[in-house]
Amino acid sequence: MRGGAARSGYLFKLRLTSGVKRVLERAMRQTDWQDAGAGWHGKWGAVRLRGWGRQRRVVLLRRRLAGVILSERGGGERRLAGAPGAQLRLGFVELDARQDAWEYAVLVTSLETELVTIAQLYRDRGDAENNFDELKNQWGWAGFTTHDLKRCRLMGRIVALVCNWWNLFVRLADPDQHREAITSRPLLLQAIGRQTQHAGQTTITVTSAHGAHHRARRAFIRIAAFFTTLRQTAEQLTDLDRWYRILSYALVKYLKGRQLDPPRRLQHA
Repeated sequence: MRGGAARSGYLFKLRLTSGVKRVLERAMRQTDWQDAGAGWHGKWGAVRLRGWGRQRRVVLLRRRLAGVILSERGGGERRLAGAPGAQLRLGFVELDARQDAWEYAVLVTSLETELVTIAQLYRDRGDAENNFDELKNQWGWAGFTTHDLKRCRLMGRIVALVCNWWNLFVRLADPDQHREAITSRPLLLQAIGRQTQHAGQTTITVTSAHGAHHRARRAFIRIAAFFTTLRQTAEQLTDLDRWYRILSYALVKYLKGRQLDPPRRLQHA
């Protein structure tokens, strides 16, 4: 906090201490919540935690989680159950008097701007941090240490390259959203492949034992259909052109259907 206060402005999320809990418990009973964007509601507050020299302004955020059931774990800890795809982004989950599940977060800030702007600024920051978290914890970017800087750089680049390739592959299967490696790898990699040949044709049969094998089947059908179409025109394209076709298909959500074209070399006059 001292480092943040020394700068021109700061914005970060508070840990769930007893003081922060008390602020949230009081706010849960109040009705002056306002729209904070992306399904969230927020209100202003103030808190002075242990070690702080003064009271500071905070933003309290909450959103109702539809179709979420909270189950108890050891030590009173709660976890999400029966909510596939319900991913926490900002804070913790609690029940109100009607047993509705709410996700909460408390941001402390010195910024003088609207509440909805502050909430969006932190969401944008969280989205950026998620990529580094995935690289470290799901791809092993932090899983090696050595005094040899050259080897560290080499391993870091290999991990980043494989991560990029995998994300593009998964985007070919599902271009609408990012799928984290912790779920996409078991879904699309843990399968048995069998190659057979008949009448001059080679067939590869993939059998998945995953519980959501129907999703894997749809993914592989989509990918196979794309490469079948690409193969029909592949002979007319260069290697670079084919690569740009693959990128255009994988990133169609961001390109809005626009076709990427490789840069052309300038001809000498």
